[in-house]
Amino acid sequence: MGTMCNQNCGSCTDDCAARTERKVDFREKPHEMSSIKKVIGIVSGKGGVGKSLVTSMLAVTMNRRGYHTAIMDADITGPSIPKAFGIKQKATGNEFGLLPVRSRTGIDIMSVNLLLENDTDPVVWRGPMIGNLVKQFWTNVIWSDVDFMFIDMPPGTGDVPLTVFQSIAVDGIIVVTSPQDLVSMIVSKAVRMAEMMNIPIIGLVENMSYYKCPDCGTEHKIFGDSHIDEIAGMHNLKVLARLPINPEISAVCDKGLIELFEGNWLEPVADILEKSLDNK
Repeated sequence: MGTMCNQNCGSCTDDCAARTERKVDFREKPHEMSSIKKVIGIVSGKGGVGKSLVTSMLAVTMNRRGYHTAIMDADITGPSIPKAFGIKQKATGNEFGLLPVRSRTGIDIMSVNLLLENDTDPVVWRGPMIGNLVKQFWTNVIWSDVDFMFIDMPPGTGDVPLTVFQSIAVDGIIVVTSPQDLVSMIVSKAVRMAEMMNIPIIGLVENMSYYKCPDCGTEHKIFGDSHIDEIAGMHNLKVLARLPINPEISAVCDKGLIELFEGNWLEPVADILEKSLDNK
């Protein structure tokens, strides 16, 4: 503390142990009837890397382990979660709030497409309106007895990721990438955004990492050599999983049957999430 200290830390540039400046907490409380144990954000630096696929598969994987999982589809202008789960009914509500739609295997889902009259209706909104809707998915929706909520965020470092990081108590994020060098650079932006906002990064998942020939079992790197280990090393992060290019996964998504996918690629991620719940 300096000799000229007037206790007004907001106007002081000294970095001393006696600072009394308070950080403003913008986080919103969930609906009073909600119960959510863990909130995991799924992010990517750009579109087209399979972020929504990873979100869906993680929710299904944890659901298979006996946990009640939920997905908040925060990609307001490009929602794809209801399609992957084959959900056609609309969300309903009561005098207390909105209710998510439950999938075939019991996963709770809320998406803007569950509120629109037609799935193909575009959401032509500016950033503040989109951010407010994401907040309402948190504050106005009744999420009952959820063990793991996965938030599928739009790509990039714009309004919605900023709104989620500031408004929702996120326990950690998983960053989805693909092998291309361009994607590696953009992923670093998403990682650094999370670091700037003090959001824990659980690790990285690489999608479309390779294609395994069904006849001979040889793995082919369709998009070239991966750079995910370099990114992980730069930021001291873990590579959690590498997902192959698998036509069968695309097929079940197109048919709305993601809950039937076969594969254990995300089991290491599930182990980490399960352990985090046990330690809470």
